[in-house]
Amino acid sequence: MPFIRITLGRPADAGTRQRLGRRATDLIVDLLGKRREVTAVLVETAGAADWLVGGESVAAGATPAHCEIAITAGSNNAGEKARTIAAMHALLADTLGGVPEASYVAIRELPAESWGYAGRTQAARRLTATTP
Repeated sequence: MPFIRITLGRPADAGTRQRLGRRATDLIVDLLGKRREVTAVLVETAGAADWLVGGESVAAGATPAHCEIAITAGSNNAGEKARTIAAMHALLADTLGGVPEASYVAIRELPAESWGYAGRTQAARRLTATTP
């Protein structure tokens, strides 16, 4: 049940935002083994004047981006996470036509008892799944 937040430093049309959301979901399903039906994506835009790299405005033609993926702690190994970070960076670069080197992808691992969906924590779901 990951939550993916993609923040762009330049406006993007609805089609681009939709492509990012769909392709990001595909990556999470394929590389991290997450369930598509509970994967949520938020694509948002920060003002270009608000995004600085190295203390300077980003050059015209590049779209700065940041992607943060929230997953349950311990649900994926280091290799899976590394492949996901590389693939998500490639997705951003391909979809946006180039991103600055300082466009980060972060995977945030949250304790199972600290988050959930539909009013139940991940810890409660695990307990239910293992209880006969």
